[in-house]
Amino acid sequence: MNKLMQYGWNMYWENHWNKEERSQHKPGRIIADHGQKYRVFTEEGEAWGEMSGKMQHTLQSKGIYPAVGDWVQLHMLEGEGRVIIHSIIDRKTSISRQKAGVKSAQEQLIAANVDVLFLVTSLNDDYNPRRMERYLIMAWNSGVNPVILLSKADLCDDAEMKAAEMELIAPGVPVHVVSALENMGKEAVTGYLKEGVTVALTGSSGCGKSTIVNWLAESIEQKTQGIREEDSRGRHTTTHRELFLLPQGGLMVDTPGMRELQLYDDDGGGWEQVFADIESIGEGCRFMDCQHENEAGCAVLAAVLDGELDEKRLQNYRKTQRELQFQIKKEARTQRKVNRKDQSAKEPVRRKSAFWNSRISEE
Repeated sequence: MNKLMQYGWNMYWENHWNKEERSQHKPGRIIADHGQKYRVFTEEGEAWGEMSGKMQHTLQSKGIYPAVGDWVQLHMLEGEGRVIIHSIIDRKTSISRQKAGVKSAQEQLIAANVDVLFLVTSLNDDYNPRRMERYLIMAWNSGVNPVILLSKADLCDDAEMKAAEMELIAPGVPVHVVSALENMGKEAVTGYLKEGVTVALTGSSGCGKSTIVNWLAESIEQKTQGIREEDSRGRHTTTHRELFLLPQGGLMVDTPGMRELQLYDDDGGGWEQVFADIESIGEGCRFMDCQHENEAGCAVLAAVLDGELDEKRLQNYRKTQRELQFQIKKEARTQRKVNRKDQSAKEPVRRKSAFWNSRISEE
């Protein structure tokens, strides 16, 4: 297991592995997702992996497939350089968003078993505190520890002011100003890259994630592209998720940039955590069910008028609240459809069973 320990295997995973009889299989970790095929790290090194037919059938209805960072149960195909994935070991953490471009509630898993999530935003015209609030909700819901990286500091004259702004919207969350070009902030960031610790990067397209991977890895692990000058937005560089072993001993997952982040759910209470200041102010409202819209005696609206609370932050509070409520309703509708489908699939079996029972009783 020594090689696996480099990739994060420890007593936690050892105990989970030993809960079941797995003598015919070996553990491995998914380090790259290429769609139907996966790159897996095993005790014997890297190998290409595919899900078993039974696993595909089982997971198809749930829409939950292996993701980068997953620990999986493998059957090694001797002499073929391939493995068959039989199951996913229960995840410790999972970073998810609502799948883009679909009307139903569908989870899109970004990475699994991540310990620290770097939320990256660049200090150019694409800088957006409201977007960062959305990423923070996702981070807290995933169960990971978020860290904000303000990249491309060499393009900004007021980096410290923007760092202070981020600290206000994310109390208790570390905020670091970095520049790969000028080697700024590297010591602070590498402090998170301890042996066996898995770190993931996420952020909008062109925020500098791949550049940060190369900077920390001290090699060209990921291709990079420039931003569009007209709007400071990035072009997609990373096209698939991949986990890298860094020289500092940590592991890093680079993910494709997001044009938009649709929130999936709020099981982890991320929304309340991100907007804890508004929730706290709201305790002073006249009515317990105050929506902070136009109610009399609303302490939140009073805080906006007094300059204590940024109105744009309140608007994002309302927007993300409505979005999450809508997602809950969508998920409930999707689940009802699945239940009806399962029920209708069972009906013919019951009717046939009843038919043959009646025939037997007649005879």
